[in-house]
Amino acid sequence: MEKKPVTPYKDSEKNKKAQVEQMFDTISGNYDGLNRVISLGIDVKWRNKVIQKVTATQPESILDIATGTGDLAIQFAQESEASKIVGLDLSEGMLAVARKKVAESTWAQRIEFVKGDSEALPFEANLFEAITVSFGIRNFEHLEAGLSEILRVLKPGGIFVILETSVPTRFPWKQGYYLYSKGVLPIVGRLFSKDKVAYRYLSESASVFPYGEQLNNILRKIGFKEVEDLPQTLGVATIYTATK
Repeated sequence: MEKKPVTPYKDSEKNKKAQVEQMFDTISGNYDGLNRVISLGIDVKWRNKVIQKVTATQPESILDIATGTGDLAIQFAQESEASKIVGLDLSEGMLAVARKKVAESTWAQRIEFVKGDSEALPFEANLFEAITVSFGIRNFEHLEAGLSEILRVLKPGGIFVILETSVPTRFPWKQGYYLYSKGVLPIVGRLFSKDKVAYRYLSESASVFPYGEQLNNILRKIGFKEVEDLPQTLGVATIYTATK
């Protein structure tokens, strides 16, 4: 029997996709600052590595899925020569924050923020030379459907990079991560977020999401090639790279 997906609002009758959209709309205003606090700022270092991997391939077109408030898409505009950068997200609240960030910038014309569903991407096949998803793939309602869509819109030879939380496997980092994610993170979220369940969901969804070789195998099953995983900071996050 298929496991019931982890969702933000356990009593809601909405599907996971609608619940995730509602949650991110609610927390969009303080999402950036709270993330820096919760990750102790280390997420910036991880994102920089994603930027380096993508810019090394010199793509002309980049799609950032689950772009949130647009930080990664904006960094691509600053650090790459790509002429077309698209940030896609399910949450209009997050996208509103992203659009404000680029409104007065010199590179605003190179970035477009689009509201859309990762499992039904509003783009033609073989369109993007690079696609990224940072801390968003575990929010997909149907993981394989979303990955299949990413494969469809990625150009042959293009690069796909995922940055996602994972779980350390070695003592004492495994135990420390458990205490932090189950104890500290939800408390910080409740103190500083308007949505009292959001950071409990983010912690819980991270703990059950497939990582490492499990996710590698799913990517290969979908049809991605040259799949690699690179654990970060004792395994609390992992960068995955693949191609088409």
